[in-house]
Amino acid sequence: MKRREFVTLMVGAATTWPLAARAQQTEKLPTIGFLGADPSAFSPWTSAFVSRLRELGWIENRTIAIEYRWSEGRTERYAEIAAEFVRLKVDVIVTVGSAVPTVKQATTVIPIVFAVGIDPVGSGLVASLAKPGGNVTGLSLQAANLAGKRIELLREVVSDLRRLGIIFNVGNAQPVLEMEETKAAARTLSLEVLPLEIRQAADIAPAFDAVKGKVDAIYVAIDQLMVANLARIFTLALGARLPTVFSTRDFVRSGGFMSYGPNYSDLFRRAADYVDKILRGTKPGDIPVEQPTKFELVVNLTTAKALGLNIPQQFLLRADEVIE
Repeated sequence: MKRREFVTLMVGAATTWPLAARAQQTEKLPTIGFLGADPSAFSPWTSAFVSRLRELGWIENRTIAIEYRWSEGRTERYAEIAAEFVRLKVDVIVTVGSAVPTVKQATTVIPIVFAVGIDPVGSGLVASLAKPGGNVTGLSLQAANLAGKRIELLREVVSDLRRLGIIFNVGNAQPVLEMEETKAAARTLSLEVLPLEIRQAADIAPAFDAVKGKVDAIYVAIDQLMVANLARIFTLALGARLPTVFSTRDFVRSGGFMSYGPNYSDLFRRAADYVDKILRGTKPGDIPVEQPTKFELVVNLTTAKALGLNIPQQFLLRADEVIE
């Protein structure tokens, strides 16, 4: 090869390689829009989600990007965040069931995966569990008589339980459904029910003030407003000497009294499998909604002692986890 041809070849390569490298670097990674309530409260669930993605070959900031957005417990933020995800052209949105109706209004095209959803058929998130249809699928919390089982367990350790307060976000359809189910279950057990309706964080303290001396325990219907204000709920419940019952262990580890339900971290891990299938070409409407098959009983002994509750040893032996 002549020297002039060689120099020309090398100059051409030198100008081409950086362009190719830059093109590769600027190529958009598949992107997940993750909508949660609070980064601290969601920490165990986001960790489980990202860990499972990694096992499936999706490594954050290398083979996939995740755009995290937090509602801070304010449902009015859902629309704003959903619109942002549409502008960012994310490939899939991961959230919880209570946010889905608003997110669906923003897009009928981008796939939506809910990691936890209460009665997804009854609340209109999907057409059916087996064939969700549309752009939404995910993991259900629904199981027969789950609220009733929680109340039965609570009554075993709160022997004088006669009146039950149910705190829920009245502005959110999913906790309203859970409240109605819980109220019906409580009445079959001859318990008096007192609903505590809240719409914003500022309503939580007055709600507790209103039921002091009027209820024997509090059932917390979880949604993003509750998750963002867990510390406040724990403090108020302890101050009023009221045992609290929740749907999953993470809230009991943080200071709640008792929980019975599916493991949320497991559900967020499964949500990663849904995302994997969608990114590899499966339509969300063709992926069946899964229902929980395993339920855990968790008790916080430290909180029990602070409340002056004596938990029978036989009950503790039945628990999947006892926090001391």
